[in-house]
Amino acid sequence: MPNPSNLPPSVISHISIGTNDYPRARAFYDAVLGTLQIKQVMTHGESVAYGRAFPEFWVGRPLDGGLAAPSNGTHISFLANSPAEVDAFYTQALALGATSDGSPGLRPHYTPTYYAAFVRDLDGHKIEAMCFAKAAG
Repeated sequence: MPNPSNLPPSVISHISIGTNDYPRARAFYDAVLGTLQIKQVMTHGESVAYGRAFPEFWVGRPLDGGLAAPSNGTHISFLANSPAEVDAFYTQALALGATSDGSPGLRPHYTPTYYAAFVRDLDGHKIEAMCFAKAAG
C-alpha cells in the first residue's frame, strides 16, 4: 500500500469539458480564469489546457466529433485566492456572456467561511470560483 504522505495533495489529475465553439470558449476561459491567476499552459489541436503550474483543466472540441453538452449534476470549482478574485471571476464571466447560477457570497450551509460564485459558461457548463473567507470577528 502506498505511503499517504508521499501522495500528491490533489485527487484530480485533470478535467476536460467540451465546447461547440472553440475560439469563443478559449477567449472566455482566458479572460475568466485569468481573474483567478490561472493561465493557458498547453494546447493540443483544438484543445487548450489551463492551470497555475500544469494542465489541470482542458476545454476543447469533443474527440468523437459530436456536439458538446453539459452534464446534469456536474460542476467544476476553481480555487480562488480571495473573495475579491471570486467577485472578479463572476463579473468577468457575466460580461463575456455567461449566465448567473449563484452570485458571489458566503455559503454557510457548506462551511461558515465558504465564499463562492456560480455561472453557466457559454456551452452551459456549471463553473464555480470559491475560497475560504476570513471569519468575521
